[in-house]
Amino acid sequence: QVQLVESGGGLVQAGGSLRLSCAVSRDILRADYMGWYRQTPGKQRDLVASINKDSRTSYAESVKGRFAISKDNAKNTVMLQMNSLKLEDTAMYYCIYRDRDYIEYWGQGTQVTVSS
Repeated sequence: QVQLVESGGGLVQAGGSLRLSCAVSRDILRADYMGWYRQTPGKQRDLVASINKDSRTSYAESVKGRFAISKDNAKNTVMLQMNSLKLEDTAMYYCIYRDRDYIEYWGQGTQVTVSS
């Protein structure tokens, strides 16, 4: 079983920045893929950013140029730097870890609220 614990969410004004972290209980070098998703009430969970085992990154169009995903293999942590935050970035943000057997594990989420 893999445990993921997100942190770093909070309340921020539009235009501000937040840095989310996801601490993983397993060696992230064993991951096939890790990423961040977000979800608002009544809507599906959408991919925000991902990073694969080759450190190749991918972003949703809505966050390109503003968000950056990275990982620290030594600390088994994946981060999401979020800059120029907009009201529409308000959501619960979830970290995902997919192992090389394509089994997915999710964190409990961290709330990001952007105010005007």
